[in-house]
Parts: sequence; C-alpha cells; structure tokens
Amino acid sequence: MALIVQKYGGSSVADTDSIKRVARRIIETKKKGNKVAVVVSAMGDTTDDLIDQAKSIDPNPPEREMDMLMTAGERISMSLLAMAIHAAGDRAHSFTGQQAGFFTDARYGAAHIKAVKPDRVKQALSLGDVAIVAGFQGINEEGDATTLGRGGSDTSAVALAVALGADVCEIYTDVDGVFTADPRIVPTARRIPVIDYDSILEMASCGSKVLALRCVEYAQRFNMPLHVRSSFSHRPGTIVVPDGVDARTIPNID
Repeated sequence: MALIVQKYGGSSVADTDSIKRVARRIIETKKKGNKVAVVVSAMGDTTDDLIDQAKSIDPNPPEREMDMLMTAGERISMSLLAMAIHAAGDRAHSFTGQQAGFFTDARYGAAHIKAVKPDRVKQALSLGDVAIVAGFQGINEEGDATTLGRGGSDTSAVALAVALGADVCEIYTDVDGVFTADPRIVPTARRIPVIDYDSILEMASCGSKVLALRCVEYAQRFNMPLHVRSSFSHRPGTIVVPDGVDARTIPNID
C-alpha cells in the first residue's frame, strides 16, 4: 500500500463534469490499495474572477481582506470534489488550509509555509477516507487566513506529501508531463520521462510554467518524488526524482 498525494490544478477541476472525472480518478487510485490525499486549486478562472470583483470595489484592497477572499475559491472546489466522491460511492473529507494544519508567516498574498501539522488529514486517511485539502492557503500566528501566491497549490501539495511521509506527490495538469517545449505551441516537443531536481529547477527559473519554483525547491529539500502528468489521460507523465533513484520504484506510474 502506498500513500499518494495528488494535486489537481484549476484546469482539471474547471467545471462539475471535470470534478466528477477527477473524483473517478481518485477512486481508481484508492481501489489499487493506496491511501490518497488530494490538494485542489480553485475551479478554472475563479481566482482571477475574485480579483477582478475585489478591484471593481476597491482598486487598492486591504491585503488581509484579499487573502480572506482568495481562500474562497479552493474551498468551493474541495467541497464539490468531496461531494463527487461521495456521489460515486466512496468517502471523502475536505479540509481548509487551516484545518489541514498549514501554518505560515504573516505575509499576505505570498506567505511562506512555516510548518504543516496534518493531524486531521491523517485521521481521515486512517479511517479509509480520501482527504481533500484546499491548496494555496494557510493560517498565520494571528489566526488570519493567508495565501501562498501563484503556484501555491503545488507547494501545498509537496508540503503535505512531506508532512505525511507520502511515497509520491502527483501534480495533475493539462499536459502529459514536462516537455522540451510547450506542446500546445510546438507540436514536435518531446515529453521528458525522467528528470532530476536541478534540471527542473533550471527550467522553472527560465520561465517554464509546468511546476512552481518553490514547489520544486521544497521537493528537493526533502527528496520527495514528483510525478507530473495530465488529468485528461492515463499516460505516464514525467517523474522528478533525486539522482540515483530508480523512477520505476515510484508507485502509480501506469
């Protein structure tokens, strides 16, 4: 039995049909004998829509209130995904960043994770439930909601995987892994089956948007294997592993 953390981005949970598809995928992974924790982003363009609404009211909104607003998107998607899993005949329990034990510094809009204490997530997993966590968010020492900035859900997923001692952190997106160029622009781009942390960090620093830089740095610090793959297919993606680790030992790569 493996413990797998899966992260689904906004394009993967863009609407209710997409959420139902993701729910089926999670259940499939669980039926293979794995424990599954999930981190979700806000649906589609929800975050951008919330920002536009805020700035239509106040062009310079208070940072604290913006973070309170920004956490709403992930809370919607986590709840709907839990409902979809329940409707499909399995059990799930959703948690906000605060409930999942994400403690951050006091910086609004670009907070850094100081500690992750996922006691309630562990309890849900021990009961055989899927644990669903709202990405991109946490709580500071004042008890206020904070957000981690763009790409924050990737970082949330890796941090949760590390705190749980997971076997792998799967990052689901709308492309089949990491490519030599953007396959949506360059049709001849090739998928990279396996890559090390330093190489993926170099790609991220040069503008590759597949993985957030902080997410890869966190994974490298704790040697957490990553599997970047598409939520729209079942093809293997790209395995990101430390030097010397055999990618074939990573669970759920089929």
